[in-house]
Amino acid sequence: MTATRKCRLMFGASAAVLAMIAVPAYAQDTGSTDKDKATTNQASQADQSDNEIVVIGTPGGSGIRKQEASYAITTISQADLNQAAPKSTAEVFDLVPGVWTESSGGVSGANIDVRGLPGGGDAPWVTFQVNGSPIYGTESLSFMEQSSIFRVDETIASTEAAHGGPNAVFSNGEVGVTMNFNLKKGGDETKGLVKLSTSSYHLGRIDAVISGPLGNDLYYMIGGYVSRSPGIRDAQFDSERGQQITAQLTKKLDNGEINLWTRWTDDHGQWYLPMALNTGNDLGTFSQLGNATRFVTLQVDAQGDSQTYDLANGRGWKGSVSGLNLNFDLGGGWGVRDNASFTDGDADTYGFVPDGAPVTVADFLAANPTYTSLSTAGGTALASGDWIQNYGGWVVQKKIQSLTNDLSLDYQSGINTLTVGYYHAGWSSNDFWSLGNFAPVQNVQNGDHLEAGVTCEMLQNAGSGSGCWHYGIRSAGDARADAVYLADSIQATDALRFDLGVRQQWLSIDYVLDSGPGYPDGTTDLNTHVTGSKFSYTGAINYDVSNDLGLFVRYSKGYRMPNFDDLRSGNQNVYGVSQVEGGVKFRGYNAALYLTGFYNRNNSFEATVGSVLPATAFKTRAYGVELDGNVHYGGFKLDAIMTLQDAKVTDSSTPSQVGNAVLRQPNFQARLSPSYSVDLGSVNFTLYGAVSMVGKRWADLDNTVRLDGYTKVDLGMKADLPSGLFAQVSVDNLNDSHGLTEGDPRNPTAPNGRPILGRSAIFSIGYNF
Repeated sequence: MTATRKCRLMFGASAAVLAMIAVPAYAQDTGSTDKDKATTNQASQADQSDNEIVVIGTPGGSGIRKQEASYAITTISQADLNQAAPKSTAEVFDLVPGVWTESSGGVSGANIDVRGLPGGGDAPWVTFQVNGSPIYGTESLSFMEQSSIFRVDETIASTEAAHGGPNAVFSNGEVGVTMNFNLKKGGDETKGLVKLSTSSYHLGRIDAVISGPLGNDLYYMIGGYVSRSPGIRDAQFDSERGQQITAQLTKKLDNGEINLWTRWTDDHGQWYLPMALNTGNDLGTFSQLGNATRFVTLQVDAQGDSQTYDLANGRGWKGSVSGLNLNFDLGGGWGVRDNASFTDGDADTYGFVPDGAPVTVADFLAANPTYTSLSTAGGTALASGDWIQNYGGWVVQKKIQSLTNDLSLDYQSGINTLTVGYYHAGWSSNDFWSLGNFAPVQNVQNGDHLEAGVTCEMLQNAGSGSGCWHYGIRSAGDARADAVYLADSIQATDALRFDLGVRQQWLSIDYVLDSGPGYPDGTTDLNTHVTGSKFSYTGAINYDVSNDLGLFVRYSKGYRMPNFDDLRSGNQNVYGVSQVEGGVKFRGYNAALYLTGFYNRNNSFEATVGSVLPATAFKTRAYGVELDGNVHYGGFKLDAIMTLQDAKVTDSSTPSQVGNAVLRQPNFQARLSPSYSVDLGSVNFTLYGAVSMVGKRWADLDNTVRLDGYTKVDLGMKADLPSGLFAQVSVDNLNDSHGLTEGDPRNPTAPNGRPILGRSAIFSIGYNF
């Protein structure tokens, strides 16, 4: 019996206290004076912010006022999320300090790094949750970071992200950052929304959600979307296609609450990849993929069988995430909570990936004298100055399952709150890969393959630097993690509190691999069983100077355990991270400021950049400061986040890298988001925008390829009518910046990079009821 099947037997009760984050209110009574409106607005914001409850980073999801939390946490209201208009789930992290997100890969396929911890691809230090339950048992796998299997829509009530802090002890023991999405719940009144959206890139999308009572203290919420678009990087077909439906039932009891929820998703988008930066193509809209290259036929086994794949399937998720949350007050100071989630589906990737630099037709002809001219497969003759480049169809089929359960019991007596918990997770991934498969194409928008007989190696002869390699696998892995944790919160005085937590975790992994010469060849190359255990802990002191001002300091030691990809690379290391944090928390009538300093050390890490290159082992240290704040007066509000950090390599299997900056992460990031709301007659208008500033980075550990800093400007406006009708327009990347988020991860010397998406606009009309 597999670990995942064993997990199913344990799928029982599940728990968390869910809390809605209050949305700052700007709507004003048209019958009052301007002074009265401003006063009412400010008071509403202050009251809601003061009662803002977070469940993430607390034992069992027990919840705490944000102002009382002894760790860094960012909360994002539904209104803030709506104004940010993220084009992917990963872009929500643009609202979180201390996190660097490369969301230029499209609706899926982001790279996410945290507080200078080493990465290089995917999101090795990031966990996503729904209603306090992790959606997968390990942080990420090659070609699957967790934002790829979650989609943001109108069923989200609030979002919260905890960076560092107690993450090493609670939930799945994530030592980096955990982002939790709380689903909307039904209430005593029936409420809903319908929204239609289109865009400058021919988007068609319908969103809807409705919630309300069913009687006998039973409530419902159901919603979702349908979306179609060719994408900002037009591939000559609808390269972004998605639909999702989410439902939640809530039963309120005299001593608690039960939530049962499920979310089914089928959403895929073109996987945007590094492109040639020196061939004159539009960096904001260029797509090499098109109808001429959409289908690829690849050998899939040693018998010579082949299969044709449609690269229009892109990268995304077809599957479901479901959960059960239970929360009961047992009386006498006792409480019990349980969070459970089950994930099942396909997280596939189909992409058209570059290999090496582009070369001119003239260079090709000089290096391959048997050719005196060159044309495309479709018969178009190429001029000597035209550019050609190797691209390959990559196929990654990944069937995943995960079951997690977090059961906790707490007891409150006087100044002491004690929690004991048991966490269990079982997860699996069955993979088929076919990578490489490179062949020459004309390097123009939606360019065609070259004429028959022209090979990858011929461009290699012309100086492209191509590897012209092939790599294929078939693998299956099952993993199981069990952990017990203990947390104690001691309110020593009215102002002074001590928060302590410890966790013991056991891990078991079974993994089998067939790695062949471009395709699985029927030979078992690896069959391994790995076990391990680690002890994590965290401790904090929280001091309330006043109701509005607080201080905290925390030390944590946690671990990232190996996953299937580590074993495939011959790596069974456990990565330990120690971290010191200290923060100032201020929540006033017109302003809030959360300032957190951090210092962390990573004792070992192995990066296999691009999933196929030899690993580089290295250690790091990072320190920095995060700012998260806002000011508001009347209808004006300004949100600001900023990160300053310095992350260096302290030891490496390549000695020349010692002292270099950790790859791909900027030392400076900032986002300023002003908004102004005003009533004109019976219509409330909100004008909002954002300026995002990113500092320089290095694309590689050798610090030879510099990625310059850039600035991106967004702008939007929303109009709300008393009838419930509304209209909204959001312009992303108004200044059409072509900032690079990465170079070429497989060939740093190639003049390739992945720019952010070009200017685009989304227009929506809808009805709230």
